[in-house]
Amino acid sequence: MIRSASPHRWRVRLLIAVVASALAALMLPRLMQEQSTRAAPERPPARGIPVVTATAEKGDMPVYLTGLGTATALKTVTVQSRVDGELIDVAFREGQLVHAGDLLAELDPRPFQVQLAQAEGQAAKDQAALENARVDLKRYQVLVEQDSAPRQQLDAQAAMVHQLEGTLASDQAQIQSAKLNLTYSKITAPIGGRVGLRLVDPGNMIHAADQRGLVVITELEPIALLFTIPEDSLPQVLPQIRAGRRLHVEAYDRDLKKKIADGFLLSVDNEIDQTTGTVKLKAEFPNRDDALFPNQFVNARLVVETIRGAVIVPSAAIQRSPQATFVYIVKQDNTVEARTVTVQHTEGDKTAIARGVNAGERVVTDGVDKLQQGAQVDVQPADPDGAATAGT
Repeated sequence: MIRSASPHRWRVRLLIAVVASALAALMLPRLMQEQSTRAAPERPPARGIPVVTATAEKGDMPVYLTGLGTATALKTVTVQSRVDGELIDVAFREGQLVHAGDLLAELDPRPFQVQLAQAEGQAAKDQAALENARVDLKRYQVLVEQDSAPRQQLDAQAAMVHQLEGTLASDQAQIQSAKLNLTYSKITAPIGGRVGLRLVDPGNMIHAADQRGLVVITELEPIALLFTIPEDSLPQVLPQIRAGRRLHVEAYDRDLKKKIADGFLLSVDNEIDQTTGTVKLKAEFPNRDDALFPNQFVNARLVVETIRGAVIVPSAAIQRSPQATFVYIVKQDNTVEARTVTVQHTEGDKTAIARGVNAGERVVTDGVDKLQQGAQVDVQPADPDGAATAGT
């Protein structure tokens, strides 16, 4: 006989089923949410505003006066012959560096050798005549003492001796002149420097009166630089010149970016050019590396003062508003602070700060357009050339 399940058991089973369904309904949304959270990619944290920074440094900043200038040779000589003759040899190469006394050219020496021989022959003849006259003078002196010859004859013979002595002295001068002309047939460099292009070829007749010359020698070591500054800048220069200070001068290229050479101020002109309101200054450079060349156009920078122990930042960090001059300082938490500063001096791409920034602090040099007080920033590196890369 088969027994049916009791009503109590059916109720228990039904209750268990209802509870399981309720638990499943409660857990399903949570499980689905966890699954969706695991499947979704993690979002990166929000980035700050990209900027480029530089560190404020403490150092010395020179104060410059800048003027346009031209390199000029301290000495320029046109080599000319002192005698007339045929040019038979040129001993230099065009563009060669020579020293004072080096042989440059040679004229035909034979005419001068002939003149020397003639002068020496005439001197020998007059020397013999003088010796004979002196012998006769002694003879007349004896005869006059013996009262065997008139006194007048003795005086005439003495005059003849003096005359021949003068003639012999003139002959010696002619010999020296002939020797000097023979020396002048070899043309040497009067100064050291670089020779230019040859102006006369061998085989031509050279005359002392020629104005063209043989070649031009330009001294390059040292070399001068003539440049101008505004007349209003003279009070910064003249007192230091009078005090005996040796002011430093730097020569830069046309773009005022590359320094070519270092020198010192030599002199100041004695008048102001009224048409331009400027005054000329002359500097001297050793130029041992031949970095400067005559008539080369350069920018001269005269150091008139040096600010010692200044806090220096890039000029690009300086921001200006109608109310103040300020910079953005990047703090340790990579937030920025707009800080008012006092500018002491600006020179090119560097600025000396009198107050407001300490050495070692980071200042924003690029990417300031979107910055405001307390903004979060993301510091970017500068490219190898030093240009900022923020926002690129």
